[in-house]
Amino acid sequence: MNTLERALESSFGEDSDRYWRAVFTTIQDGIIIIDTRGSIVSVNNAVETILGYRREELIGQKCSILNCSLYKSARDKGLSHWCVLFRAGELGQRRCTLMRRDGTHVQVLKNGSPLYDARGKIIGAVETITDITEIVEKDRQIAAFRREPGAGDRFYGIVGSSVAARQVFDIIENASRSDAPVILLGESGTGKELAARAIHQIGERKSAPFVKVNCAALTESLLESELFGHVKGAYTGAYKSRAGRFEMAQGGDIFLDEIGDLPLATQVKLLRVLEDKIVERVGDSFPISVDVRIISATNKNLTQLVEKGLFRKDLYFRINVIPINLPPLRERAEDIPLLAESFFQKIRLKSGKDITGISNYAMELLMDYDWPGNVRELKGALEYAFVTCRENMIQSHHLPPDIRREKHLEKRTRNPQKTNREELKKKQLIEALSRANCNQSLAAEMLGVSRVTVWNQMKRFGIKHVHDIDIKGANPR
Repeated sequence: MNTLERALESSFGEDSDRYWRAVFTTIQDGIIIIDTRGSIVSVNNAVETILGYRREELIGQKCSILNCSLYKSARDKGLSHWCVLFRAGELGQRRCTLMRRDGTHVQVLKNGSPLYDARGKIIGAVETITDITEIVEKDRQIAAFRREPGAGDRFYGIVGSSVAARQVFDIIENASRSDAPVILLGESGTGKELAARAIHQIGERKSAPFVKVNCAALTESLLESELFGHVKGAYTGAYKSRAGRFEMAQGGDIFLDEIGDLPLATQVKLLRVLEDKIVERVGDSFPISVDVRIISATNKNLTQLVEKGLFRKDLYFRINVIPINLPPLRERAEDIPLLAESFFQKIRLKSGKDITGISNYAMELLMDYDWPGNVRELKGALEYAFVTCRENMIQSHHLPPDIRREKHLEKRTRNPQKTNREELKKKQLIEALSRANCNQSLAAEMLGVSRVTVWNQMKRFGIKHVHDIDIKGANPR
């Protein structure tokens, strides 16, 4: 029995402090005690849990059995592990990897300190290890969502690599360089607010405020107060003066969502703001100059509203200077896998569930569905799947009932327009692959999409092997 072992025996002896043994045994961080020869003398229960070894398998073994990345680094520099520890007198908190019994690696935070006897002589060392595998994984996932705007298949938060998506990205970039009013047109859930924020973030007003107002969420009187502000006593409950959203957006952009629901009386006042660049607070006649660019959005047909007398024609022409049409998800179905993966990773990070992915058949259901609620509905479907999934992968039966039911209906028979559109995409894909001599990357370049999109379309249209394509462009063989 060496000096360190005798010291431990004394510390953990029956006549010694039994509380110390309880602390050593139950603490959640791993504790490893090693002698000066590098042999493991003692470990606590947490080490067994973290590394998968039984205590008796470690005691007496050299610490090199754990294959510590710090030990390897020290050896690469011509030093021993103990030189690093003993020279400094301690091993400050360091991140490293250790090898488990099954050969896998675990990320840990390690601390170390020499142990001395009564005469001040070093008799060994104690190290603590904290398992940070989950923290490292969380950091990795978070970093994945902090990519620079515009990188890969993301454009200022908007996900897509299809031709339709990239056309929208180009228009947004061009619109951001102008100070003219922009109107975003599209069905509910197509990402109009994201597009508005992108215009603001790219444009010259990006350092100034971006202010959003939902024109459909407030009554006429409250909406005017929100937009233009009010003075004290302007109406019941107006106990003090308040600046409106236009004043708050000074120098920046104001986003008027659902502008098609704007009351006619408010439309008149908005028209004055656009023409004269001034606002008047409710209950006051004092003009306030504002320098604000208007970005509006609607899912309604404004032309029809103008014809019905529900929307002023002069206002329509003022806000419809740069129209941007956002395509529904069914018209850019090749973006569904990208969007689904993006939502999957975000929801997984938020929920903390250990779900590894989406099964192929579940993805097929997502690809085949028409998505009347567009991107917003797709996000909701993934959130639903995370709630219902009790397995390690999202399967078809975890998706909302409407999506599963749609698979059993003959959609293409009921919707010849979609059938023609799908056939056209299929034909274009086959022709591009033929001209590219079956090179998927080159075909993707011809189509203006990513290689992943080409791969997804091949799978979707049943093209399993590019060499099986009928070069004349009719169908896969």
